[in-house]
Amino acid sequence: MDKVLYLAMSGARENMLAQQTHANNLANANTTGFKSDLAQARAMQVFGEGHASRVYAQTERPATDLTHGTLIETGRMLDVALAGDGWMTVLKPDGTEGYTRGGKLQINAANQLVTGSGLPVMGNGGIPVVLPPFDSIEIATNGTITIRPLGENAAELVVADQLKLVNPDPQTLFKGTDGLMTTGANAPVGADPNVRVRSGYIESSNVNAVSELTGIITTSRQFEMQIKMMKTAEENSEAAAAILRMS
Repeated sequence: MDKVLYLAMSGARENMLAQQTHANNLANANTTGFKSDLAQARAMQVFGEGHASRVYAQTERPATDLTHGTLIETGRMLDVALAGDGWMTVLKPDGTEGYTRGGKLQINAANQLVTGSGLPVMGNGGIPVVLPPFDSIEIATNGTITIRPLGENAAELVVADQLKLVNPDPQTLFKGTDGLMTTGANAPVGADPNVRVRSGYIESSNVNAVSELTGIITTSRQFEMQIKMMKTAEENSEAAAAILRMS
C-alpha cells in the first residue's frame, strides 16, 4: 500500500485531536477561571533502514494557556479571584491536591467550603476548610477567612481558617482530565504568602471564542484535505493493480 496513506492518516488524527481541543475550549468560554488548552503537533521525519523520505504528524506535549482572565465584580463575599499569579488549592476525590482559579465558592451540607463543582477547598493547615454557622464572612487579600458566628454581636469576629494559596513553577503544572492543574509528581506544593485574592470577584475564562471558532474551521478544512489524500492513494493503488492485471 502506498505510504502516503499512512501520512494522511497521521495528519487526520492530529486534526481530530485539535478539533476536540478547540471544541472543549469553546464549551468552557463562560466557565469561571478556565484556562484554554493548546493543540500542538509537529512534523516528524521517520528514519528506518531505507531512505528517510516520509514525514508524519506527531502530537507534542499538551500545553495550557495560563494567561489570566478578566476579573468580574459580583459583590458576593464567597466569590474570590486570584489577583495576579497563583492558584487556590482543592482536595481531589483521590485525596491528592489540585489547583484552580475558579473561585465561585459555596458552603456544603457538612459546612465545608467547596468549589462550584463540590471539591473541598484546602486551608493552610493541610485539611479542608470547615466553617461553623455564621452571620457574615470576609476573606482577606491573603486568604484569611474571618466570620461572625451565628447569633453573636458585630464585635465577635473569629478567624476561621486561611485559604491555601500556592504559586508553583508553571513548567511543572499539567491540566488533568478533571480540569484541575497538578504538578508532574502530584506532590503537595507549599503555600506562598505572596499570592493575593480579591473577595467579591471572579475570574473569567481566558478563552478567545473567535480564535477557537477560526481554529475549528481551519482544522476542519485540513481534515478534509487529508481525507482527499487517502482517496487519491486508493485511486493510485487501484490504477497500479489494473496495470498489473493487464500485464
